Amino acid sequence: MHSRAPNPIAKRCLLGVFIPTLQFNAHFASKGKKESVSFGVNIFQGRISTEQVFPYPSVLNSEQSQFLKELVDPVSKFFQEVNNAAENDRLEKVEDKTMEGLKEMGAFGLQVPVDLGGLGLKNSQYARLVEIVGHHDLAVGITLGAHQSIGFKGILLFGTDEQKKKYLPDLASGKTIAAFCLTETASGSDAASIKTTAVEKGENYILNGGKLWISNGGTAEIFTVFAKTTVKDKHTGKEKDKITAFIVERKFGGVSHGPPEKKMGIKASNTAEVYFDNVKVPAENVLGGVGNGFKVAMNILNNGRFGMAAALSGTMIAAISKAIDHATNRTQFGSKIHTYGLIQEKIATMAMLQYVTESMAYIVSANMDAGASEFQIEAAISKIFASEAAWYVTDECIQILGGMGYMQEAGIERVMRDLRIFRIFEGTNDILRLFIALTGIQVAKTVEHFGTSIEDLLLKYRKEIINQQFLLKKVADAAIDIYAMTVVISRASRALNKELPSAQHEKVLCETWCLEAFARITNNLNALKSESSMQVISNMKTISKELVTKGGVVANHPLGF
Repeated sequence: MHSRAPNPIAKRCLLGVFIPTLQFNAHFASKGKKESVSFGVNIFQGRISTEQVFPYPSVLNSEQSQFLKELVDPVSKFFQEVNNAAENDRLEKVEDKTMEGLKEMGAFGLQVPVDLGGLGLKNSQYARLVEIVGHHDLAVGITLGAHQSIGFKGILLFGTDEQKKKYLPDLASGKTIAAFCLTETASGSDAASIKTTAVEKGENYILNGGKLWISNGGTAEIFTVFAKTTVKDKHTGKEKDKITAFIVERKFGGVSHGPPEKKMGIKASNTAEVYFDNVKVPAENVLGGVGNGFKVAMNILNNGRFGMAAALSGTMIAAISKAIDHATNRTQFGSKIHTYGLIQEKIATMAMLQYVTESMAYIVSANMDAGASEFQIEAAISKIFASEAAWYVTDECIQILGGMGYMQEAGIERVMRDLRIFRIFEGTNDILRLFIALTGIQVAKTVEHFGTSIEDLLLKYRKEIINQQFLLKKVADAAIDIYAMTVVISRASRALNKELPSAQHEKVLCETWCLEAFARITNNLNALKSESSMQVISNMKTISKELVTKGGVVANHPLGF
């Protein structure tokens, strides 16, 4: 094990749950290599690395904590008293008073260094403020997030000093808005297949192409754009197409956008197609080096995913509060509905999902603040878990409210509409599940022995494992549950060790979650070898192929016509 071991109670939980499940019998052959301390990476190698999870990390010093506390109340008050989420939704734009207020608070440059006009927040501080936004208005959250979580994040991560000094001050003030331009008509999840091109011509690149579903696409002045460029291999001299990232200004000319898209939710955020017609981009605006665009894009997305978990934790807190308020005041059949078992089950499950999501968000952000270089798997897990948990919690909130929950005036149907996109953008949950499984398996190839479930899959399918998506989903789901168990054990242990007022409540949340997660993990890993599971997978492939061939439902109607 790496670093300090968890307290005895947590350690017994880890050993008692993870070892029987994954059969940790690993003997490692990674001599001479620096061992990863990522928990997500290590579970695929058949071991538990505790450095990033035990004890539950706390990275903010007293000054940073105090500064954050001074921001929380005014930001919360602003969203309670100034922002009107329902009106934003009706207008399909964020009201001007809200935009101006956000600019005055510095909300457009939360992580931009202070000397460049921003607030200079750490990831953990950023997460706490994003949580407040998610509590009140996800559409505003998308407007802010598309701007700084991905829009100009590339400049923060990969920009030269000159690029940072030139662009970040106006971006931090909100004077200019940023957008992230990767998705195209023919390349959604397959980012490497983009068609937009940038041809080198003297001191410039000529950019041509179009981008689809771009958040802030119609309002942005600065774009992080990904395009194919011709790169000569230094060793062979052969030319090949590689993706390069560019900082593009609207004022360069040749940049235009389509009308705002009509969306199911997050209506107040601007989404539009963006077109580039012979845009002359100075070579100095290459971001992260020629040919390194795919790396830049993936780093931006990986770096921003923790914020989604924090925001959706806030969304769940709001939904839970609304559900509790109704359950404690609504009387049916002579009793308050919160006394009925089915309602209690819903409330308890909602609380556990929020607790896990919040625990993930702040453990990932803390590790990032501590300088962790490997957090991709954990960030992907947090995004998947948060987006699916928030959907479930909000749906259950509507169910507890009954008919009232379905009405616009309750404000939950808007949240439900807003939430749906979170399982799609910044990497669909389906693709991220494959990312989790394949990333872990790829790393696992470097060791001599590892968890037998993963080993058996590789022995059976070898390179073809990438095409076994039914099985990879089960591997990913097991990894998600294992990580979720770990973060709640860590957090609940801290609460118990510090004798926090909520310690016993957190202990029960943790215990209940782990009992249920253990059963899911066991089922998922057993299914990898189960003949009945293999038959189900085969049947699903057959059913799907037949529907595709028919173009719809195949079964004859019961009435025959």
